[in-house]
Amino acid sequence: MRTHASAKHPHDDAPDTAEDFRRLASLPPGQLRDTLREQIIEAWLPMANRLAGRFRNRGENYDDLRQVAAMGLVKAVDRYDPELGNAFESYAVPTITGEVKRHFRDHMWTLHVPRRVQDLRNRVRFAGQDLSQTIPGRRPTVAEIAEHAQMSEEDVRAGLEALESFTALSLDAELPGSEDGYSLSDALGSADPALDVVIDREAVKPRLQALPERERAILYMRFFADMTQSRIAEQLGISQMHVSRLISRCCSRLREQVLQDVA
Repeated sequence: MRTHASAKHPHDDAPDTAEDFRRLASLPPGQLRDTLREQIIEAWLPMANRLAGRFRNRGENYDDLRQVAAMGLVKAVDRYDPELGNAFESYAVPTITGEVKRHFRDHMWTLHVPRRVQDLRNRVRFAGQDLSQTIPGRRPTVAEIAEHAQMSEEDVRAGLEALESFTALSLDAELPGSEDGYSLSDALGSADPALDVVIDREAVKPRLQALPERERAILYMRFFADMTQSRIAEQLGISQMHVSRLISRCCSRLREQVLQDVA
C-alpha cells in the first residue's frame, strides 16, 4: 500500500489510499478485507491524531481524545464510498472532528446543556479568539462579539455563560473572597418544615367544618388553644374521659375521610 503524500491532498499527512479503498470496496468479507481495512486505518492514524490535538487543553486527556478520533476514523473508513468521487480526507476530517465534538458534548459537560447553547458557546469562543488578536490589552465586549459573529447580544451572553459550564462547582467549595470558609452551601436555604403541614391542613379543613359544633370546639381548644383535656372538660361540664373519647373518635373519623378523598 502506498503511503507517500500526494499533491492532490490538502493535508500533508494524508496517504495516497485511493486504490486501496477501491480494492476494499470490491473485496468480500473475510481475512483479506479485514487486513486491508486495518492497513488503511493505520495509514490515516497520524492525521486523526493531529485532529485530536486541536482539542487539547479543554479539560480532556489527550490520549482519550486520540482514542475518540481513532473511533471517528474507523467510522469514516467503514462508511466511505470511493464511487462518489470525493477524496477520503474530505469525508474523514468532518467525521473525526464531529466524533470528538460529540465526545465533549456527551461526556465533558457536568450539567446537561442544550445543543443550541453549546453551539452559541463555540461561536462566542471563536469570535473572542479572533477579536483578541485585533483588540490588545482587554477582552472584547458583548457588542463587539455580537457584531463579529453576527449574533444577537442575548445569544452572546448565553454563550459566555456556557463557557464555564463544563464542570460544576462543589457546594462545599469556598466562595471567592471568603476568609472564614464560607461555602456555597452556606448560602442555600433549607426546606420549611411547615410546608409539609400545608397540604394536610387544606385536606382536613372541609372535614373540620362539617363536624358538629361541640366536637369542632373541643378540637380547637385542644390543638389550637393548647388546652388540657381536664380544662376542656371543666369548661364544657363533662368528664375528662368523655373529652378523651370525643377527641379520639373525631381524629379517627377525620383521618379515614381524608384518606378516602386521597384514594
